[in-house]
Amino acid sequence: MKKMLGLIIILFVAFGFAGCSNKTSNDYLRIHIRANSNLQIDQNVKYKVKDEVVGFLTPLIANCKNLTDVENMVEKNKTNIESVCNKVLKQNGFLYTATAKIKQEFFPTRAYGEYVLESDFYDALVIELGSGSGDNWWCVVYPPLCFLNAKEINGTNLKYKSKIYELINKFFG
Repeated sequence: MKKMLGLIIILFVAFGFAGCSNKTSNDYLRIHIRANSNLQIDQNVKYKVKDEVVGFLTPLIANCKNLTDVENMVEKNKTNIESVCNKVLKQNGFLYTATAKIKQEFFPTRAYGEYVLESDFYDALVIELGSGSGDNWWCVVYPPLCFLNAKEINGTNLKYKSKIYELINKFFG
């Protein structure tokens, strides 16, 4: 009986959270980094660029209050974002450069922990390395779902909670 009640609670909570989301594709800023090609060397540098861009954006995003603030911050720092990318490319011996722009792009459905973003067109920070014709990496800049692994932003320790886990522990813990 306890297992059945637990399953009912889990389903209720999961569907309740999914049904209560009022966010639309207009409430997010995604990031899309396209490699120069599918050669392993280009794919490897794409991930190095990603790490540096995430490191650059994290403290800037931490100070933003809403999507408009994030988009303005990214637009204002577009040249700096390109410089971060180009520094990584140069350090790794690449002659091509990066371009960054904000535009609408189609993204397939993707889950980020408890968040599910349905396939749709989203505003995105698009970074093309060289020709940008290789496989890509993408995530969400705002809210900062790509940065969930960060332990600290602006000196503040982050702590993530699971409401489902808390409810289960409340009834069965």
